[in-house]
Amino acid sequence: MPVADPEFNQASMAWNTVTRYTDYAAAQAAVDRLSDDGFPVAELSIVGSDLRLVEKVTGRLTRARAALSGAGTGAWFGLFVGILLSLFTTGHRWLAMVAAGLLVGAVWGALFGFLAHAVTRGRRDFSAVRSLAAAHYDVIATGGQAERARVILGQAGLLPRT
Repeated sequence: MPVADPEFNQASMAWNTVTRYTDYAAAQAAVDRLSDDGFPVAELSIVGSDLRLVEKVTGRLTRARAALSGAGTGAWFGLFVGILLSLFTTGHRWLAMVAAGLLVGAVWGALFGFLAHAVTRGRRDFSAVRSLAAAHYDVIATGGQAERARVILGQAGLLPRT
């Protein structure tokens, strides 16, 4: 939802914050517990704040590795296409269709992987996995339900210590 949405403006959120967690799993566990206790979870939101992009470098990327990665991706796509085409064949030709799809997909994938890396001319010679992470996660309640949620979480021992 957009930040300007009146349901999520800062003043409203501050008064309706049930509790704050440093990791998403804890916030999710709290909402799950509230659900188990019959709390109207449609009144809750988990809001991550202070977002940051985390890029975990997984290794060096050479043209050969880019081609190999592309071949793997292409093989999966080719397998999918081969299976779809095999639905329209009879006898043992279905296996040839699947194998041909897998092979053609791997070759094209390797070619595209190699070319995609080559056009960067060394500007990005590493592979990485990107993710978004928040510094903290607030469980927000609407409809005057924040105090009730705090009581339930306190009894369950799920309120973080301050």
